[in-house]
Amino acid sequence: MAQFDLSVAELETYRPEIDEPADFDAFWTATVAEARGHDAGPVLERVDTGLTQVVVDDVTFPGFDGHPVKGWLVRPAHAEGPLPAVVEYLGYGGGRGLPHERLGLAAAGYAHLVMDTRGQGSGWGSGGDTPDPVGSGPASPGFLTRGILDPAEHYYRRVFTDGVRAVDAVRQVDGVDPARVAVTGGSQGGGIAIAVAGLVPDVAAAAPNVPFLCHYRRAVAITDAKPYGEITTYLSVHREHADAVWRTLSYLDGASFARRARAAGLFSVALMDAVCPPSTVYAAFNAWGADTGDTAAREIDVYPYNGHEGGQEYRFAPTLAWFGKHV
Repeated sequence: MAQFDLSVAELETYRPEIDEPADFDAFWTATVAEARGHDAGPVLERVDTGLTQVVVDDVTFPGFDGHPVKGWLVRPAHAEGPLPAVVEYLGYGGGRGLPHERLGLAAAGYAHLVMDTRGQGSGWGSGGDTPDPVGSGPASPGFLTRGILDPAEHYYRRVFTDGVRAVDAVRQVDGVDPARVAVTGGSQGGGIAIAVAGLVPDVAAAAPNVPFLCHYRRAVAITDAKPYGEITTYLSVHREHADAVWRTLSYLDGASFARRARAAGLFSVALMDAVCPPSTVYAAFNAWGADTGDTAAREIDVYPYNGHEGGQEYRFAPTLAWFGKHV
C-alpha cells in the first residue's frame, strides 16, 4: 500500500469537524457512574507460571453493568514501594493470551494489567476468557456494528466502560501507586486508551499506537478495509439506517474523547495504514486536550513506510523512556 491519505503537512494541521452530540458528556458521565455503582474490588488469584522474577495474578474485576472482566496483572517479584502501573488494551479480535507473553513492562519495574476484551479472543493470539453477556440486533460480522442503532446498546459503550473500570481496579491493588497509572494499546487497544484518557482525567499518561475507533466518517469514506468496512457492509444492506448509525458512532469517536484528555499523550501513526488511515489518527492527535486548555503534552511518532503494523516492537524502548518521564 502506497501513501494514500493527506500529505504530512495537511495531516499536521488536520482538525476536522467531528459529529458530537450535545449530551456526549452527560451520556458518559452517567455510564461511568452506573458502572462504578458495582463497587466490588478486583479479585486476584496468584498463578504459578514457573517464572521467578515476576509474579502473576489472574484478575477479575467488575466492568460495564458489573459484568466480570478478566485480566493478567504482572509485577516484578521483588519490588519495594508502590509501583507505577500500565493498563494495556488489546487489538481487534485478540484476547489476554498467556501471562508469559507480556513481561517487558514488569521487567522495567511496572505493574502491568492486560485487560481482556469482552467477546473477543478468537481471532489471533493465545485466546481470551471474557464473554459479552449482552446480545445485539442484526449486525455485520465483527463487533463494530453490534448495537449500532442505539448508543446505549453499542458494543463499544461496554468496552470503553470496561477500560475505565480496569484503571479503577489496578488503583485498588496493594502495592500500586494510584497516582501513577498510564494506559496504552495498539489499534483497537489504542482507541480504547484514548477513550479512557478522556473519561478518566487523572490518568498520568496515554500511549495509543496506530489507534482505531477515531473519525469514523473519514475512515468509511477512504478505506474499505476491515474493521471500518463493517460499517460500510452494514449500511450497504440497511440503507435506511444511516442517520441512526452515524448518531450512535458520534458517542464513540476517539476524536471527541481526545479533546477531553488531560494526560500526556504519545501517539504513533503509519502513513501507509489502510486499516486505520493516518487522517483518522491525526484527527484524534490534533484534538488532544483541546477542551482542557490544550495544555496536555502530546507527541506522535510517524512511520512513513509502514502499514497497520506501525512500529511494532521498535515502539517498546522509546515508549518505555517516555513512560519514565510521565509516569
